[in-house]
Amino acid sequence: MAASENDLMAFYQRFQTLSLFNDSSARLIEDLLLYSKNNEDALREDNRALRRQLTDCQLDLEDATRSRRELQQQVANVESRNRDLAQDNHHLKNNNPFVVILIDGDCCLFKEAFIRQGVEGGKKAAYALRSAILEQCGDFAGNMEVIAKVYANLGGLAKAMRRNGCLEAEETLKEFTIGFTQGKATFDFVDVGHGKERADNKIKETAKWNLRNYNCKQLLLGISHDAGYAPFLDELFQDETKKRRVTVVEGIPTVRELVSTGVNILNFNDEIFRSEKLIDRTALRANTSPLTATAPASISTPTISNGNIPTPASSTTSTPANASASYAGAIGNASPPPKITLPIQPRPVNANARASATPKQPAWNPGPRGLDPPIKVSPAALESIKKRKDNNKLCNNHYLRGPCSKGEACCFEHKYKPSKEEIDAIAFLARLNPCTSGQDCDVVDCIYGHHCPNVKDGVCTHPYCKFEDADHPPGTKYRSTKTYDYFS
Repeated sequence: MAASENDLMAFYQRFQTLSLFNDSSARLIEDLLLYSKNNEDALREDNRALRRQLTDCQLDLEDATRSRRELQQQVANVESRNRDLAQDNHHLKNNNPFVVILIDGDCCLFKEAFIRQGVEGGKKAAYALRSAILEQCGDFAGNMEVIAKVYANLGGLAKAMRRNGCLEAEETLKEFTIGFTQGKATFDFVDVGHGKERADNKIKETAKWNLRNYNCKQLLLGISHDAGYAPFLDELFQDETKKRRVTVVEGIPTVRELVSTGVNILNFNDEIFRSEKLIDRTALRANTSPLTATAPASISTPTISNGNIPTPASSTTSTPANASASYAGAIGNASPPPKITLPIQPRPVNANARASATPKQPAWNPGPRGLDPPIKVSPAALESIKKRKDNNKLCNNHYLRGPCSKGEACCFEHKYKPSKEEIDAIAFLARLNPCTSGQDCDVVDCIYGHHCPNVKDGVCTHPYCKFEDADHPPGTKYRSTKTYDYFS
């Protein structure tokens, strides 16, 4: 019996142990199920989020694909347009290429053989100039156009050439310019009138305009004689591409200042231009001609003696057989000087009689504007102003009528403070340049000359006078007939 109870207790304990194990297993299974459910819920939420992201990515991909295709199409269109523009640009740049030659005709002169032929010579000069330029173009000559502009003061140039002896009639030069202009549609011979700076300004401005045009492949300048263009070339050559496109055409040998700029130099002297400056041969002939005089055969002179003044004896003059006797002959045939016994008593002179004997001459009136008021100038101040060169020169307009309208663009000095004497010197030098309107000028404060201010005792004392003959009093003689533009 006791053994049975022990067995039962053992079974009961075992049952209790098994129950505890089963409870633990159930809780484990329950925990596992709860854990699995939580994980599943989290995964499901992540899955939904990922699906939403996937949908968004698909939409973005479709949009990016569409945008990329549109962009690719736009790029293709732009590339095609750029190719067309590049072709058009190349066509425009090379379809109408041209070479421009600008000539300062006051000193870069065509050969006499052309000028003497008048109209026909002008045409021949145009053809020869065009052919010489195209020869330098090589393979591009077939498509290249040549534009030529010659600027000169025809009136002054014709007179200078006639004085040089290379031109018989001034009208011949006019005919030559007409022929040159008619020779080619792109060739012009322009008369700029009186004033040295006129041709210079036209050449400089035209050169700048053409250098801004890509179709202008080369710019030729007929300025080899004038050092005043050196600052202009230095300014242009700040751009290396422009320097390669500029060439000086040599007539008169190129001056040292232009050579120092490094500009290209082309010589056409053998075919087209003359290499010598004009020389005033009329002055040379006048200096070398024999001095002639008319000598009287006999002259009776009064004899003075004993200090008394006798009544003048009647003098007789006979006409010589040879009216153009030489100076030596006149000396040989002249009567001996009278013998004078001192002291000589002074002859009383009637002042009224002297005044009546030499009537006052009327003042010369050059025209409607009249004579310019004289300017007294200090020689020291004048020399100081004349020593200034190139960009250091004082601006006439700024100091005499200021301020200068060009402002910073003006190539002359504005900051210097001159004295009163130097202002007078500036005005004096400005007056040496003829006003373009002459006596018709109505500008009250005009700083230029309206007649030659250098006439003294009937002689023009300026060796390089720029004024025309009409700007001098009648009968004016010239110390030198040279002019700055042609014989300097």
